[in-house]
Amino acid sequence: MAVEMPAKTLLIVTGSTLRAEDLDRPLAYYLKQKIESWPGLENASDSAPPFRVHVVADFRWIHDEPLQALPTISIGGPGVNALSHRWLEEVPVSLAVDKQYYIQMDPDLDEPHTSIWGMDNATTQIAVSVFVERFLPRFLEHCVKGSFDLDLPDSDDD
Repeated sequence: MAVEMPAKTLLIVTGSTLRAEDLDRPLAYYLKQKIESWPGLENASDSAPPFRVHVVADFRWIHDEPLQALPTISIGGPGVNALSHRWLEEVPVSLAVDKQYYIQMDPDLDEPHTSIWGMDNATTQIAVSVFVERFLPRFLEHCVKGSFDLDLPDSDDD
């Protein structure tokens, strides 16, 4: 009998403000869908099980220390997402386009943390699309190879 490996966990963090709930959380679920349908996960071996992707609020991530060790993608600007605000000076900028949108990510992925945001919702949407096309495959490949695990209770996303 084969032993089933637990899924790796990846978090997508949005702000807790009403604006973030209305505009950024749908982007987070769009990104979750893209991650869950990523072709590289279908070919994952038993030693690299698929991801469990959770969308959580910024303050949950900030106040739940074990979550901070997991691969995390933050969506929404520093004005509406406390995690993006925290990472503003900590995470290097990988892409900045005309001071309209930003993708912050360590180029070496020593810490699998990414912050995606724009000056408004339209530019944040563009930033998420650019991230999916240009950065997501490498980010996920790194996460598949890493040992970022956490047992989370089976519950609805926050």
